[in-house]
Amino acid sequence: MKNWFRKPAQPEAAAAPPPALVQPLAGAEHVLRRLEWTVLRRLDGLLQGDYRTLMRGTGMDLADLREYQHHDDVRHIDWNVTARLQLPHVRVFTEDREMASWFLLDLSPSVDFGSGNQRKSQVSAEFVTVLARVLTRHGNRVGAMLYGSGVDTVLPARGGRPHVLHMLHAMQTRPEATGTATTRLDDLLRSAARMLRRRSTVFVVSDFISEPGWEKTLGQLAQRHEVVAVRLLDPLELELPDLGLIPIRDAETGEQLLVDTHDAGFRKRFARIAAQREAELRQALVRAGVDTLELSTDGDLVDAVMRFTELRKRRGQSSGAAGKGQRKLPNHLKAAA
Repeated sequence: MKNWFRKPAQPEAAAAPPPALVQPLAGAEHVLRRLEWTVLRRLDGLLQGDYRTLMRGTGMDLADLREYQHHDDVRHIDWNVTARLQLPHVRVFTEDREMASWFLLDLSPSVDFGSGNQRKSQVSAEFVTVLARVLTRHGNRVGAMLYGSGVDTVLPARGGRPHVLHMLHAMQTRPEATGTATTRLDDLLRSAARMLRRRSTVFVVSDFISEPGWEKTLGQLAQRHEVVAVRLLDPLELELPDLGLIPIRDAETGEQLLVDTHDAGFRKRFARIAAQREAELRQALVRAGVDTLELSTDGDLVDAVMRFTELRKRRGQSSGAAGKGQRKLPNHLKAAA
């Protein structure tokens, strides 16, 4: 389904100072400080310092010992315990959080839309900034790949507040997208698959309004990396209100139409097609085997991050339950310890 919407009226631009007098990161710094005061402070209170559910990496902190099983890595055998108990035992390590996170950012024309006070692109920028700041504050590195009509910017994974500021600035200062071609999300995912050699946490931030074919590539990416689909949406994309005769424009191609939203039949057809697309999109994400977080332009960012945290917590608990039998310390090993 095409992404039709009425293009918001653009206010007249105020007289700007000469470029030489403008500090390049001033706007990004202002946004980051606002988010640190209004969002991160609330998250600190709600999460109570427990950020372990946000990241699951691969680490080398000894957590347990258990009997050797077929296909175990022989490098993890504890030879001292093996000699004492006369049975091969391996060390089990906890996962650390020192795994790089990558944001695959869809900044195509359809993302630059919002029917209310915010556009999807603003929601995307604030979510990425908050999550990146949370991760870098706890020693993790973050990177980003920016997609417009193609992958045009790659920001290497680094840590620290200045790097988060640089990411936000790169998102804010992009030229306005022009609708000349449809989005090919598959290109962004394939580029990430080629570039990311080490296992990483990958956030695909998009409205998933794209040419088909990305579903298979997303599933392949999820087999190697830990992938979270962050889906951007606006209420007007799901249901049209009665606004009378309005012009709407396809965000991807620029094609324009004049439609009568006073027609109840038209609104019902629009809602039916939107609901069908919703069902197909959610099924595609489930088949790809990725976690999904939805961000609406009329939603609360703190609530979204908390939903993500709960999502990670449930996934961690289910993973722990699945491997509980293998990680359990044998009784005779407890006695020896």
